[in-house]
Amino acid sequence: MQLVPIHSRGGDYLVALQNIAYLRNDENGQTKIGMVGGDSLLVVGKMEEIAAIIAQHSA
Repeated sequence: MQLVPIHSRGGDYLVALQNIAYLRNDENGQTKIGMVGGDSLLVVGKMEEIAAIIAQHSA
């Protein structure tokens, strides 16, 4: 299982790479990460920035 470190205003997450379902732009330069079988996470950064972090850890 690969874990991806993602930053949030409320704290940091280690997200299991295989559980990420989608990314969606949100307000104030934040992104929602949809999780398989769970609620979405609101994280700091634009969708492109979060996608780059995820891609970096999936290689």
